Amino acid sequence: MNSTPAITIDIVSDVMCPWCYIGKRRLEAALKQVPDIPVEVRWHPFQLDATLPKTGKDRQQYLSDKFGGMERANAFYSQIKAAGTEEGIPFDFDAIKLSPNTLDCHRLILWSRADDVQDDVVERLFKAYFVDGEDLTKSELLVRISEEAGMQSDLVEQLLETETDLDKIIAQIGKAQESGVTGVPCFIIDGRFVLAGAEKAETIAAGIMHADATRTDVEAETAS
Repeated sequence: MNSTPAITIDIVSDVMCPWCYIGKRRLEAALKQVPDIPVEVRWHPFQLDATLPKTGKDRQQYLSDKFGGMERANAFYSQIKAAGTEEGIPFDFDAIKLSPNTLDCHRLILWSRADDVQDDVVERLFKAYFVDGEDLTKSELLVRISEEAGMQSDLVEQLLETETDLDKIIAQIGKAQESGVTGVPCFIIDGRFVLAGAEKAETIAAGIMHADATRTDVEAETAS
């Protein structure tokens, strides 16, 4: 049995970010390349657009405003769709009707860590939005996802009606921005190495191997 402490990979992400979904797939592929290195993945919040209202905004209008017209938006997303296809993600951008405020999604992700189902919840949120075109601002969707992931969905339903941990999520987003995170996904490996963007699986795997190879040196420096 491997008694070596796990290498932590902290992922700063937003569930309305398609590159974060792609980055998740690439991380999964990277982990298969380093099966002998124990890894603990932890998800942290970010908001691509904190100005979105709690009820979200019509996606066509949102993209048109953001890109200066749907023609430019469609060209941008066609590249993302191609990248997703390479990773086995069947993006259906046409099915998405609303650009959501994701604070409640981040609260659900935070709560899911206690049940050790964080990765499952993140995956279900990505799929619900990017593949099924569901509305991430709806509490009933978040409750359903929590139930499917094995959480206490009745408790989640109650908490979503309050502002529990909302300040914590906003503070964590602020901390990420203060530390220099301007875009997502951002992978922080072993608290020492940062990979900004949805890097290829080989690059992520190399980062994990480098962190593993050099942590003995870090431990020695800490002890001295």
